[in-house]
Amino acid sequence: MQFLKTAFWVILAVAIALFCKANNRPMEIKIWGDIVWETRIWFPILLAFLLGALPLWLVGRATKWRLKRKLDSVEKALVAATVTPVTSTSPATPGLTSADPAAAPAPDSLFPNAFADKP
Repeated sequence: MQFLKTAFWVILAVAIALFCKANNRPMEIKIWGDIVWETRIWFPILLAFLLGALPLWLVGRATKWRLKRKLDSVEKALVAATVTPVTSTSPATPGLTSADPAAAPAPDSLFPNAFADKP
């Protein structure tokens, strides 16, 4: 997967470099009044692309952060729910009392392989 990410970024960088090389002639941009900005054609185009991508990138980062926080809280709740200390000596089967031992199922019916002889 890392190879695909690297290949994507290399291809993107080469495409941007070729675009900049093909559009490397000077131009003047009149901002307002007598202020004129002399630059290459590729720079304002690249700047506009990055400014346009910024809001979507920020929304993606915020969503990732929010989902990570939610996942962390759910994982903490799951750990808290599954790790409970055993403080009682009551039988594992609900409804059974120590006064009625005959009602308890045989250990081999609860755990069929637990008491099997191992070769």
